[in-house]
Amino acid sequence: MPEKKYAGAVDQGTTSTRFMLFNKSGDIAAVHQLEHRQIYPQAGLVEHDATEIWNNAKECIKQALAESGIKPDEIASIGVTNQRETTVIWDKSTGKPLHNAIVWQDLRTAKICEELAKKGGQYRFQKITGLPLATYFSGPKLKWLFDNKPEIKKAAESGTAIFGTMDTWIIWNLTNGSHVTDPSNASRTMLMNLNTLSWDKSMLKTFGIPESILPEIRPSSDPKSYGMTHKSGPFGAEIPVMGDLGDQQAALFGQTCFEKGTAKNTYGTGCFLLLNTGNKPVFSKNGLITTVGYKIGDSPVVYALEGSIAIAGALVQWVRDKLKLISSAPEINGLAMQAEDNGGVYFVPAFSGLFAPYWRSDARGIIAGLTHYTGREHIARAALEATAYQAREIFEAMEKDSGIKLASLKVDGGMTASELLMQFQSDLLNVPVSRPKVAETTALGAAYAAGLAAVFWKSQDELKANWILSKQWQPKMAADKREKYFKEWKKAVQKSLGWME
Repeated sequence: MPEKKYAGAVDQGTTSTRFMLFNKSGDIAAVHQLEHRQIYPQAGLVEHDATEIWNNAKECIKQALAESGIKPDEIASIGVTNQRETTVIWDKSTGKPLHNAIVWQDLRTAKICEELAKKGGQYRFQKITGLPLATYFSGPKLKWLFDNKPEIKKAAESGTAIFGTMDTWIIWNLTNGSHVTDPSNASRTMLMNLNTLSWDKSMLKTFGIPESILPEIRPSSDPKSYGMTHKSGPFGAEIPVMGDLGDQQAALFGQTCFEKGTAKNTYGTGCFLLLNTGNKPVFSKNGLITTVGYKIGDSPVVYALEGSIAIAGALVQWVRDKLKLISSAPEINGLAMQAEDNGGVYFVPAFSGLFAPYWRSDARGIIAGLTHYTGREHIARAALEATAYQAREIFEAMEKDSGIKLASLKVDGGMTASELLMQFQSDLLNVPVSRPKVAETTALGAAYAAGLAAVFWKSQDELKANWILSKQWQPKMAADKREKYFKEWKKAVQKSLGWME
């Protein structure tokens, strides 16, 4: 048998899918990435074509292997990481989706959530699920499909249809039919009991969902493996699939935040700050989500507090595609740097309502503080700064809930390439911000989970030794200026609320 030199990860994100291979040092050995379509049937609705996504995943695997010359028999194991909450239901005989995937950003379940909240408030299920009632999660999306598509409800009840989030869909296709998920993804459905890590019968009854359509919940890093890739698939070989983590939990793992009190923030399509809270769930009083961080084999589950921001990098794309102020995403930095400050302009990107800590689906995006002085550069700067303001709101809620004073922040994701944003983030939080050498920590975390299960890496200490600092930003802003900016941001947020009846 050839020596195993790599662990792989399928990273299925909101806007693209990629396949990556990492060596023992955690360095990238191969990568190929493809974007998929964003389908907007009407305002507030967002869908993906799950078949297109699987075809892209196959192509990414084939191209990454072809371009790198790496052989499938050199790969120890495969992990999967994914956009969370996005809901797919498909025919288990044909493998064909019965509806477009309903994406986590989609708002069609607002009425379902409002109706359920009438009987006990937005947090009525928090002690079971760790989650507020919100359009974000998969359970309400499934209920919407059953309520509005009788043929899907019939298929589910007759046993021909099955459900999964994107990890389940990818693993099912990779392995020719293993119907599994992990606790990090299951904890985002509103259907899993946070304490027992099993599907909760009372939640299934609330949403009218038969348990038979749900995947088996397995550890995030599973030495028993979920199944093998099949020879007729994109690898053309049998490789064990042994890791599964929702994208933000994968980034927490890839950033080696293994100790209670360690935190990371990922700046992607959305922005997600996670804090490791150890082996007991901490229930938020300040608008955060209690979630499963990860479960490694038979070890106790690790929980996290999470602050979810719907629109971060997606705002830069919007400035590019809709406002046409820039022709490529990286250009926003150069434009923003032409302004020495925001010129009093604040951009609240509540395009799909506001997530943590507000959970207001009635909010809508606004640009506040415009004057004759305002130029393109101020709007570009305000668009970048919006992510840092939202992150500070989460940071403060996290400290209140956990009782832990966060002394630093590890960061990753595409937007960390912006020096302007990272310096502003450090200034606004008044803590050092650290970016690792390998900023693709989502895919790395999934590869780590799979590689640990295959004993490609022998321990979490070995993974920690791989973490190397690339750059650190130190706070430089005067305290009075920091607080003035933040106070004005909060004023702008208040203006964004209550737009929708």
